Amino acid sequence: MTRYYMEQIEIKQLQPGEEALWDAFIEQTSAEAMYHLTGWKRVIEQSFGHPTFYLYAAQAGRIVGVLPLVFLKSPMFGTYFVSIAFFNYGGILAADDAARKRLLEEASALARIRGATHIEFRHQENYALGLPVKTSKVVMILDLPESADALWNSFKSKLRSQIRRPEKEGFTVKFGHLDLLDHYYDVFAVKMRELGTPVYAKRFFENILKAFPQQTHICVTYAQDRPIAAGFLVGFKDMLQIPWASTLPEFDRFSPNMLLYWNILKFACDQGYQRFDFGRSTPDEGTYRFKEQWGAKPVPCYWHYWLASGGDTLPELNPHNPKYEMAIKIWRRLPLAITKIIGPHVVKFLP
Repeated sequence: MTRYYMEQIEIKQLQPGEEALWDAFIEQTSAEAMYHLTGWKRVIEQSFGHPTFYLYAAQAGRIVGVLPLVFLKSPMFGTYFVSIAFFNYGGILAADDAARKRLLEEASALARIRGATHIEFRHQENYALGLPVKTSKVVMILDLPESADALWNSFKSKLRSQIRRPEKEGFTVKFGHLDLLDHYYDVFAVKMRELGTPVYAKRFFENILKAFPQQTHICVTYAQDRPIAAGFLVGFKDMLQIPWASTLPEFDRFSPNMLLYWNILKFACDQGYQRFDFGRSTPDEGTYRFKEQWGAKPVPCYWHYWLASGGDTLPELNPHNPKYEMAIKIWRRLPLAITKIIGPHVVKFLP
């Protein structure tokens, strides 16, 4: 008589020297798993100083699931975990439901030990976890054709005219890396102040560029020699993403962002990417419509929450929360230099 049995799933915490094994598991999955790579662990630790807990499920001597967690604790915003803080994608990545369940169990036990009120899992799938889920956001994804010419021909005439407008003004576009970081950050800091959002330290972006030298790029639009629009690009597998993009408000009437995005999309096609991720939006709001005009389609975000209270009231740590309305108004009035000093100390707790 032959016996069949399932090897037990063990949950372990990533140790120095195991990064290659973890990343090999990520490489077998989709482009959305980009932020599960261990390089981002170093970026977060170096940039913000937050403790990270990278849990993995092992079975029969191989990794069958991973869960990267970032621990945040502050008097203002509370104590909680996010997977993954500061990025659109995260959560549990597992080969099957059994591994996913074990990782959730271990994460909730860790949260109780650390006194966390909740864990936020930024999933792209509505896994059967038995957890409350928030579905108010989508990511906007554009399927790219084989060539930039084919993409251009797919645009409506109005969109092509909007792209030509900044070209007629003599605006130019440049791609680079660390050499364009100062120009990118100058535009980014101004835009964040206008939005009433604390700005990241320049060091954060520098750390990303150094950790992923082949996968990251900066694109800047110039009026003569002045940077007026900029985007930060991250590529993995078949998809190029733009997690951050900004324009100087005084130039908005010339639509420099249209020239910026068109050149980025051309770059994506030329580099052989098959998809472009415009980032997260709320359906039917301004940024959603902007991305939709390029042909991007919404893909739902499923942000699951483990709540220590066992209730169903989800945390609302976002600029739409009336609780932060006054703070946003005050921030918009602060001198730019002050926002660059104070901002990084605040935004590190706003993932």
